[in-house]
Amino acid sequence: MQRFRGRIYASDHAIQESELTRDGRHRVPADDHSWHVLSVEGNDQVTACLRYTDSARARGFDSLSVRHAALTHIPAWGGHFRNAVETEMERARQEHLRFGEVGGWAVAENHRWTLEPLRIILATYGLLELLGGCAGVATATSRHHSSTILRRLGLRALEWDGVALPPYYDPQYRCDMEVLSFDSRYPNPKYRGWVEELASCLSTAPVVCASNPAYHLRETFLGFETPLAEPALVRVA
Repeated sequence: MQRFRGRIYASDHAIQESELTRDGRHRVPADDHSWHVLSVEGNDQVTACLRYTDSARARGFDSLSVRHAALTHIPAWGGHFRNAVETEMERARQEHLRFGEVGGWAVAENHRWTLEPLRIILATYGLLELLGGCAGVATATSRHHSSTILRRLGLRALEWDGVALPPYYDPQYRCDMEVLSFDSRYPNPKYRGWVEELASCLSTAPVVCASNPAYHLRETFLGFETPLAEPALVRVA
């Protein structure tokens, strides 16, 4: 997955080759304690991936990965950004939802104009519902219309005091970005059936963890502790 993401990001000039490991992996600290949803072809080649990092135990904005977004450093918006994110965190706590961050989205070049970009997002909605419901934030690039696709699927602009936070240029990824908010309970109604179907598939899909034996998501509701402190990969066949 990290090699796939590294190849895609480097070819898009979102990162430099020097940012990859010697064996071509794009490795970030969040990978080691996140859920990863993978779409895999019959030859076991990854064609799409997405990361969900559970941040329910984060004490505030400064504990989140999104604090590194360039929007933080824009004087007119940095404070509003912090307040907006912390408001979303508090809302999740009040509504007894997990709170987390979504990122690491990559889709193979030959799958970008297929249903694959939608499927990996909708599968993640399904995963989050299986975990009990989640709200959070996602950073999205305008490259390949990614932010537009996410909006169509149910994500929305992050707001503070009724005003949507604007897109911004991120020098790290060398493109325009947005921070969007999501609530897994409310995908675009048009795609609700897809989310339910994919959630059903994922409930019996193998989950591969760093130190635990593989098990199925269904077992998380039979007394198994959901592995939030280590990486877990779930495959969308």
